[in-house]
Order: sequence, then structure tokens, then C-alpha cells
Amino acid sequence: MRWNTQDDREAVAAEIRSLATPLMGVADLDRVVERTHDARFVCIGEASHGTSEFYRWRAQLSRRLIEEHGFTWIGVEGDWPDCWRINRWVRGEADQDLDAVGVLEHFERWPTWMWANHDVADFLTWLRSWNLDRPLAERVGFYGLDVYSLWDSLWQIMTWLETNAPESLPTALRAWHCFLPFGEDPHRYARATRLVPTTCEPDVVRLLVEVRRRSRDRRRYRGGDEGGDHVLDDTMFDLVQNAEVAANAEHYYRTMVRGDRESWNIRDRHMVDTIERVAVHAGPGSRGLVWEHNTHVGDARATDMSRAGMVTVGQLLRERQPAGAVALVGFASHRGTVLAASSWGSPETAFTVPEARAGSLEALLHETLGRPALLVFPDDRSGPWLSATLGHRAIGVVYDPQREAGNYVPTRLGGRYDALIWLEHTTALQPLHHEQRPREPELETEPTGF
Repeated sequence: MRWNTQDDREAVAAEIRSLATPLMGVADLDRVVERTHDARFVCIGEASHGTSEFYRWRAQLSRRLIEEHGFTWIGVEGDWPDCWRINRWVRGEADQDLDAVGVLEHFERWPTWMWANHDVADFLTWLRSWNLDRPLAERVGFYGLDVYSLWDSLWQIMTWLETNAPESLPTALRAWHCFLPFGEDPHRYARATRLVPTTCEPDVVRLLVEVRRRSRDRRRYRGGDEGGDHVLDDTMFDLVQNAEVAANAEHYYRTMVRGDRESWNIRDRHMVDTIERVAVHAGPGSRGLVWEHNTHVGDARATDMSRAGMVTVGQLLRERQPAGAVALVGFASHRGTVLAASSWGSPETAFTVPEARAGSLEALLHETLGRPALLVFPDDRSGPWLSATLGHRAIGVVYDPQREAGNYVPTRLGGRYDALIWLEHTTALQPLHHEQRPREPELETEPTGF
């Protein structure tokens, strides 16, 4: 987007300045708290997976929504089994001999640093302390929304069935044995399906049906009232979700290996379905916070992702929920450092993030504001800046600063988010431990939305 006259440029700068307020401390989040606190789902993004300030400001906004407005759960771009362990820890139900660092050591799938880092540990320490001062029913949960944990989820199902429903164990074992020749490597399985039409899909679907049947037998009425909603206890909820993950992961990997962008949509639809299941499980009136990358949180219809047939969590939630029930908050920054890898599966590196490209959203904010700011968007977003299409930087877990042009998503900001947190200079996350290079690096499992 280019503005041809000085008047055009001045109008754009005036619009930006009219929306921006300084962002120096937690009290400066007042406007975005006011804008989002009535929503059922508040999705808070990040412009990279490896930037400390994005994690810290997201945690500060989440704390205020939990403390002041009663938000009851957090869903993150992480694996269900790993985050379920965190959920039980922060709610005081398991592993109470560990601290947050000890719990985060359980994250083993690359990139571990995305969650096993000091900023997440600090937030989880606070969240557990907050929870332990409250009755169990009022404690905030922490859930993984992603689809990658095929093997872990299958193992959790078999472990439960072996103890509680051994007559159903053969159904799980058939699914496990179907994948077994591929050495617990879903990529080897996915590659094999390109050569041989036989897949494990029927086995995981049968397993999902069996787990759902078991769950129906163990439902209870919320509050003991037979006229109320049917709900599952935590153990059965965990079991059903692991079965959903297993079925969707099989579909995801089989689609991904073909280089089909539909795998992105399988993943984002799974995350939204999980969000909705968590919301039901958390009870009537529950409200959730969703932590994911901007490329998931933002509405794809305001980017070129939509032209490629891709959907996002933010878009799907807006489409499924009533008006006003969903608030989307993005992040952006001008320069600094970021934790990422040079290739999929490689150890992490702190890269220098160059100054934003000329003509980008980030360059314009830097030139106009030159300091951290919060921008909350009005209902009318027809102004020259909010309605313009500009490149908006997105950095994934793999990063090459020499190829910056490929990191910018054409974005109509007023359609993609409801608010933006702008930072001038950012720094890399500090991991809790260093990544080890795997003996056989797995294929990239996250098709980029940018």
C-alpha cells in the first residue's frame, strides 16, 4: 500500500496516533482489558514463538483478565498430554513436589523452548499460587490445543483402558500395532501412505468411537441435577480428548506429507474444536484465553491466507460465536533478537531481528510512534490505516534473517485483530535447557501460514 500525497500520509499518521496510548507498565493495559473483558474467548497472539516480551505482555494481560474478570482457563499452542500435566500441577492435583521448571522438563517434542522457558515458568508459578488460594472448582485450567501428540495420546488411552476397561484394550492395541512398524515416527507412517493405500485411519476412528462410547457410560449431571447438562469428570475428559487428538493427528500427518495446505486447516479446526470442548467442560459461563501465534489468532479473511484457502483459529471462532464473543489481540515489533532454529529440528539460536522492511506495518508504526504502544480498534475500521493492506512480520520456529521478505503477511489490520500491542525492541526467550539435535530430524510439521 502506498499513499500518494502528503495529505494521505498525514491522515494515516493521525489515525495511528489517535488509536495509540503509551505502553510502559501493566496499568497501561487498561484499554485492552476494557475492550476484551466481556468476551467469551480472548485470543492473544505473538509475532514469533521465541520473543520474551510477547510472552511477558501476554502473561500480564492474562493475569489481569483472570484476576479482575474471572477468566477460567487458558488454551495454548501446545500438545494435550504435556499441557494436561501442567494443568494438574497448576490446579494442585499432581506433581506438587515439583516447581514450574520441573514440570516443564516434561516437554520433549521439539521445539521444547517454546514452552520450557523462563517466562512461561514465571507465569505458571503465579498461576499455581493464584489457584491454591481458591476452591478446586474455581481454579484456572491450562490446556494444550494442538494435534501433534499422536504417540503420547495413544499411550495415555491404552494406559487407562488397561486398568479401567480391559475389554476395550484390543481396540487400542490394533491402532497401536498399526503404527508400530513406523518406530513411533508419524512422518515415516505418513510417507508410507503415499506408496501404499492402506492407512491406520480405520483403527484410530474405531478407537475414537469406542472411547466416546465409554465416556457416555461415565457421564454425570452437572451439579447432580438430572435436568442439567451431562459432563465428564477430568479423567474421562482427558481420555476423550486424547482419542480426538489421535484421530486428527493421523489425518493431519497423512495430509501434511503430501504438501497439502489443507493440513493447516485440519490443525486449526482441531484447535477450535478443542477450545469449544474445553469451554463446555469448564462449565456454564466459563471464559477462556487462547495463546497462539498471530498466524492462528488473527482472522485469515484479512490476509492473503484466505486466498490460499486457509482458515485460522481467530476466523473460525468469529464465525462460530455470536458477535462480541471473541476478541483478537495481535503483537508486532520493530527489531531485536529472537529464539528460533536455522532448520526444522535443529538446536535453538538467538538471531538478530533486523529493522522492519520499508513500507511494512512495523516500519510505519516505528516511524509514526517510535515507542511501545497499545492500539485498540474502534467499531468503525474504515480509516486509511486500519483498512489498508500492509506487510505484517511473522517469525516461526525456523528463521532466516536473510530471507526477511518471506516473513511478511499481507494484512488488513482492522479485520485481522481487535487490538495490537506494539513494541519497538524485543529480546529472545531464555530456554530452560538447550535443544539436542535429534538423531533423525523429523519433517517440518507446521505448514506455515506466511
